[in-house]
Amino acid sequence: MKLNEMREKSVDELQSAIVDWKKDLFNYKLQLSTHKLENTALISKTKRLIAQAKTVIAEKGNVAVPSDK
Repeated sequence: MKLNEMREKSVDELQSAIVDWKKDLFNYKLQLSTHKLENTALISKTKRLIAQAKTVIAEKGNVAVPSDK
């Protein structure tokens, strides 16, 4: 998923995606420890996706209400 696609999703959709990616990350780490993971780049890509989604959620939280001045 690209960053632009993440920005179009709602916070709830992003949070459910984070849960799914964390499950995937756990499975990748298990496969790595048993030497069954062939593409080790999946671990870093999944970590990056989680971080990007958390950043987009934080951005959405900061832009909630403009101040009246």
